[in-house]
Amino acid sequence: MNLSFFIASRYFRSKKKRNFITILSRISMVGVAIGTMALVIVLSVFNGLEDLVRGLYASFDAELKIEAVQGKSFVVDSEFLSKINHVEGVEIVTEVIEDNALFKYKDYQHLARLKGVSGNYLDHGRFQEGYVSGKLDLGTDSQPRAIIGQGVGFYLSIDIENEFELLQVFYPKAPRNAGTLDPRQLYSRNVIKPSTFFSIDKEFDDNYIIAPIGFVRDLLNYGEKLSSIEIKVREGQRISSVKKRLKAALGEDFTVKDTDEQHAGLLRTIQIEKLFVFITLSFILAVASFNIFFSLSMMAIEKKKDTAVLVAMGAKTKLIKQIYLKQGAIIAFSGAVIGLVLGFIFCLIQDTFGIITLGISSSVIESYPVKMIWTDFLWTSIAVIAITFVASYRPAVIASKVKSTDL
Repeated sequence: MNLSFFIASRYFRSKKKRNFITILSRISMVGVAIGTMALVIVLSVFNGLEDLVRGLYASFDAELKIEAVQGKSFVVDSEFLSKINHVEGVEIVTEVIEDNALFKYKDYQHLARLKGVSGNYLDHGRFQEGYVSGKLDLGTDSQPRAIIGQGVGFYLSIDIENEFELLQVFYPKAPRNAGTLDPRQLYSRNVIKPSTFFSIDKEFDDNYIIAPIGFVRDLLNYGEKLSSIEIKVREGQRISSVKKRLKAALGEDFTVKDTDEQHAGLLRTIQIEKLFVFITLSFILAVASFNIFFSLSMMAIEKKKDTAVLVAMGAKTKLIKQIYLKQGAIIAFSGAVIGLVLGFIFCLIQDTFGIITLGISSSVIESYPVKMIWTDFLWTSIAVIAITFVASYRPAVIASKVKSTDL
């Protein structure tokens, strides 16, 4: 066994006298354990929230989405769609027309996003996460039906069981005659039957109504134009690989976004929050590690005679430093291992039983989600090592200055 480690471990495990310094060392170890456990738990919760957001958004968004680089729409013909369909890995191609519209139900009005989709939209496996009330059905060309966000339904007081009341949709248009006094020339109007409510996320629930693309194309007068094209990737194919093939096939005039890129701002916000939480808790862990500094400093004073004996026996300055550095490492390592294990056990229990709830009524999730990633354990360990070295270095330097004449 390494001599410096042997002496440091003897100092840490000594049972001859339980003095204040020994108690302080144990307190330091507990402080490191609690700080490490808190880091692991909080980072795992952020991972769980990020995965939850991805899962919810993936239930509404396409795996890949094609949009024009310039403008909000682009002309599509059969040749263009055929080119996309022939890209390796593409399973379903859904045409989309999307724009803002005014909705009216009885005496209530609400401005929301009208999304027209082709008939294979639901084949993407939409709304697997979240809550759905009613039958997922877009109807037919002659009898179109709307899938409505629960928030929009609340604002308009929509009753999907009422077979006689229809949802009115208004879309502004440029008048053919600039001097017309007829308000009907200023907008297009049509009606559709509400059939289903969905609830995924407030952003979607409060802003989206989904309808057949034929209904929306006629209302918005889009002709052969589309707002976007949504792609479902064939099972067994990597989304990133299919994305690269689509980019190569479509050229620079179109963007191809995966689910993360469609909500890059939100996911980046979660990651930044996670980073700042990590920094904040690491700082708190550093403050807790001051106990290591004080305990080692006091130990250096208490063991001054022992150190002088070692120096008289020929111990070099390097050995003395290593003893106290390793003493601090033992304290921190013991606390870190305990904290990592407790954090792992707590996250495992939370993931299995959901003992800590969100405290709100939710159809999506009832308890805090957690997801453990090995890199979080790695960075937590690195933070503990760095903090321990800083806390232990000064006491080690002080101890190494003891001379044999101090006996």
